[in-house]
Amino acid sequence: MRVLVATVKTKTGLHARPAALLVNCVSKFTSTITIKKGEQEGNLKSLLDLLSLGVEQGDQITITVDGKDEDEVIAALNRCATENELW
Repeated sequence: MRVLVATVKTKTGLHARPAALLVNCVSKFTSTITIKKGEQEGNLKSLLDLLSLGVEQGDQITITVDGKDEDEVIAALNRCATENELW
């Protein structure tokens, strides 16, 4: 299991476009990928789950990846976040 903790820096948080970028980034992987904000948790492969968390600028999120391709998932998330200045 791998864990990624980040603070969201986009002005709109993880709404619409940034959320879709993250979901598209991880949808091809087989690992179980969850995102947590406070006590709320959702499946990062689900746009609806991610949007329901209401992640805003400055919020800390924790992404947990469990599966055979977890290293690739973390690398892809970091690449996506860097390219799109998400965190």
